[in-house]
Amino acid sequence: MGLFKTLGLSLIAVLVGAGMYLFGMKQNWFGEHRLPGTIEGPAIPDHIVKQRAATQRSSANALGSQAPKQILFGDLHVHTTYSTDAFMWSLPVFGGEGSHPLADACDFARYCSAIDFWSINDHAEASTPDRWAETKESIRQCNAVAGDPANPDMVAFMGFEWSQVGRTPLEHFGHKNVIFKGLSDDELSLRPIAAAGVASATIRGSATDLDWRLALTDFSNRQNYFDFRTFAAEIRSVPDCDPTIASPELSLNCYEQAADPGDLTLRLDAQSLEYLLIPHGTSWGFYTPPSTSFDKQLAPNMRPEKQPLIEIMSGHGNSEEYRSWRSIDVVDEKNLIAFCPKPSKNYLPGCWQAGQIILERCTDAGESAAECKARAETARERYAALGVAGHTIIAGAQIDDWLDAGQCKDCFLPPLNHRPGVSVQYGLAISNFEKDADNPTRFDWGFVAASDNHRARPGTGYKAHSRFMMTEASGPTTEKLRSTMFPPVEKKAESLNITRQNIWDNPGFHLLELERQASFFTTGGLTAVHAEGRSRGAVWGAMKRRETYATSGPRMLLWFDLLGTEGDVHPMGSKVEQGAVPRFRVRAAGAFKQKPGCPEFAEQGLPGERLDKLCRGECYNPSDERQKIVRIEVVKITPQVFANELVDNLIHDTWKSFPCDDQGQGCTIEFEDPEYLSDSRDALYYVRAIQEATPTVNGANLRCIFDAEGKCISVNPCYGDYRTPKSDNCLADVENRAWSSPINLQYAASTAEVETAN
Repeated sequence: MGLFKTLGLSLIAVLVGAGMYLFGMKQNWFGEHRLPGTIEGPAIPDHIVKQRAATQRSSANALGSQAPKQILFGDLHVHTTYSTDAFMWSLPVFGGEGSHPLADACDFARYCSAIDFWSINDHAEASTPDRWAETKESIRQCNAVAGDPANPDMVAFMGFEWSQVGRTPLEHFGHKNVIFKGLSDDELSLRPIAAAGVASATIRGSATDLDWRLALTDFSNRQNYFDFRTFAAEIRSVPDCDPTIASPELSLNCYEQAADPGDLTLRLDAQSLEYLLIPHGTSWGFYTPPSTSFDKQLAPNMRPEKQPLIEIMSGHGNSEEYRSWRSIDVVDEKNLIAFCPKPSKNYLPGCWQAGQIILERCTDAGESAAECKARAETARERYAALGVAGHTIIAGAQIDDWLDAGQCKDCFLPPLNHRPGVSVQYGLAISNFEKDADNPTRFDWGFVAASDNHRARPGTGYKAHSRFMMTEASGPTTEKLRSTMFPPVEKKAESLNITRQNIWDNPGFHLLELERQASFFTTGGLTAVHAEGRSRGAVWGAMKRRETYATSGPRMLLWFDLLGTEGDVHPMGSKVEQGAVPRFRVRAAGAFKQKPGCPEFAEQGLPGERLDKLCRGECYNPSDERQKIVRIEVVKITPQVFANELVDNLIHDTWKSFPCDDQGQGCTIEFEDPEYLSDSRDALYYVRAIQEATPTVNGANLRCIFDAEGKCISVNPCYGDYRTPKSDNCLADVENRAWSSPINLQYAASTAEVETAN
């Protein structure tokens, strides 16, 4: 009897213990605060840094440049698992490998990608006072091991991302990276400033509530799920700041928000900070409402002069190119009353394809032709009215159903659902005449590119490898998990009647075309600066004067100069009064071909296990042979000189194209624009150096199969989940490129012209 009693009591104890543990899981007793980790690698050996500089000087000299500034490469857009989306996609259930702390980013930048500078840009919407303090300390530690501050092996900048999302085009301003020059507390924002509205509400709301039962389905990795729930709870625990009080007067322990770019700059300026405000992902259609344009951001109260640089490309795609087509025709922008345009040669609107899907389903269901036609028209109208969430009206639709709808078919590595009105070219072509009709407000951007990597890996574009770690690809690891996360929905032969209110009452990740996005993720780009040295101040100075260029990943060398009439030279990023025919010079050299594996200094600098985990067996490891430049393309834009001047006639892409006779050292070309004087208007010019085609991750995006007329009839998506093997990098040959910052010419009548006029 005693034995049975003991067994019974033991069983009760086990059941009570299990019950208490399950209750504790539900209440998240076991979650822990994640820390920024430990930086393990010392500075790169000085002789390696000197060797890189000497090799670059030799290449410049071979192209006729005798006293060049140093070209340094960096990544100005990097996330760790201090960002909500980064933490979520790092979970094992999404194929992630767990935490990606800030210390990983420092070691990766130094030894895997071997870049010269980078910045941390975790989402302000996910920050807390503790995380901000920890981020500052980790960035300081990264710089502390960089050697002599006047000549460091690498510079790490402090920053955050302001991730604004608007429900309508009038409310949408998009994402901006804020980067600070200094590292001391008085040179940094008192706190990250979040974007008010949808972004903050989503991150602090139910969208980040992770079902505690996920820890049971993946019990061996349960701590990751516990910690994520703690992470989300920490964000919600920070009280809102009083929006009527200026930043310097607020408590350090509150959650500050800004409604628009003008408000953001006011809050930063109130702290007397030196910073860069960099728009990015401007034309990404997965969160940007259709018909959004840059026009409202040129209003003087939006402080466009505070945005000297723009991110032209990242691992989410290229936002450079303008196109005349639109995804919807808007009649009333405020109320988003819109209609669906018909397909054109290079564009199939998503709303139109929604109608085609319903038409086919309706026909297969045996309904009359008239009824099916009416249902198709209704579907198109509903899609257009919903804007960014239009795809949700088609129940049970798969990627295959949409074909290449909504995509820019003739753009270089475009983002998902490219929005031309917020392309870089469109932004450079428009003017605002509110303050001064004769001296309009315009964007004056230099170009940068970045990875936007969410796995603490700055500068991932050095090799086309490890797609699931070097891009944003992620997703459920099994069909069962996919069915749980995205429950199968019965296909219907008519569209769902969903209103915008239905959608925005519950914003979150479900609005994003997550599965389709995976085919558009690349390893991202890099920023290059022409700097007077390697110091923090030298890199910052180059960015402030816009002496920057962007690359789609490879480390191409590029110089673009205006040759002055007095023998002076104005580099890319310059703004010059010009009363004579302008003459320009371009010098370009391809990136070094890469050797497999990692260089010896990397293998010596980090423990083998850490090097392999971070770099996945492949580092930046240049050979002595360069890729060839195949051509130089010139883009000319003549910004608006009166309100509502048609932008389509102002963007000349490609204005000129020159073949490059590259024998292994690059090439130099010169050109001029005789029409500049006869046009008698301001103009800007930038160049693209196009490199020979090389295998690139997701280079073919959805990998369409075309019919004889060039129409996409099926797709072969590069999935971010188990359906595409992790060994498949989805490679396709792409002509990678570098974009110079523009040279702006302000038209000034020459002396001869003035005398003739008189």
